Amino acid sequence: MQEKPTSFSIKNWSQDNQPREKLLYKGKSALSNAELVAILIGSGNRNESAVALCMRILASVDNNLSELGRLSVKQLMEFKGIGEAKAITIAAAMELGRRRRGEEALEKQKITSSLSVFELMQPIIGELQHEEFWIIYLNNSNKVIQKNQLSKGGITGTLVDVRLVLKNALQFGATGLILVHNHPSGTLKPSEADKQITNKLKKAAESLDIKVLDHLIVTEKAYFSFADEVLL
Repeated sequence: MQEKPTSFSIKNWSQDNQPREKLLYKGKSALSNAELVAILIGSGNRNESAVALCMRILASVDNNLSELGRLSVKQLMEFKGIGEAKAITIAAAMELGRRRRGEEALEKQKITSSLSVFELMQPIIGELQHEEFWIIYLNNSNKVIQKNQLSKGGITGTLVDVRLVLKNALQFGATGLILVHNHPSGTLKPSEADKQITNKLKKAAESLDIKVLDHLIVTEKAYFSFADEVLL
C-alpha cells in the first residue's frame, strides 16, 4: 500500500513549533532568522518545511541577512518551493529592513511638567466642542510611549473604561499614566466625577505597579493639574 505523503505545511506542525504561534506567545526575539522568513513564505515544498527551506536559502548566503537582501527575485525563485509571489514577499521584507536601518529612531517626547502635558495635548483637544478623555502612556524615563483617545462624549461628560486603560498599559510596557480630558465649557474646576475616576484609575493601576502621575483638565488657553494642586 502506498504511503500517504508527509505534509510540510506549517499549520500541521505542533503549536510549539509553528513560527507564527511562537512569535505570538514567546515574542519575535525567540525566533531564528529562518523561522522569521518562514512566516513570510508560509509553506515549503513537497520535501521540506518552510523553515528547512529558509535555512537552506540562508545557508546559501552564509546566514547573512544583508546578503539575503541582495538576492534578486529571480535568484530567490531558483530555490524549489519559492515562486514569484514568495520571492517578492521576501524581497519586500528585506527592503523594509534596509530602509528601517537607514532611518533614525524617533526621539520620544519626555514629560517634565504639567505644562509639557498641556503643550502636547492642547492642540489635540483644547478647542473641541465635545469632551474627550485621553491617556498618555509613559516609560520609566517619563517618555511618551503612546497617547490614546479612551472615550469621546458630549459636553456633559464621557465614559472611561478602567480595564482598557490597564490592558493597554501592560501591552505598551508603560510604568506611568497621565490622564487628560478637556472641558468645552471652559471651566477648569474638576467635577466630582473627575475626582472619582482619577482615584479609581490610581488605585487600579497601583495593583500593577503602574503610577498615575497626573490628571489634566484642558481648555483652549489654560489647564488644571491634579498633581500641581496635590489632589493625587
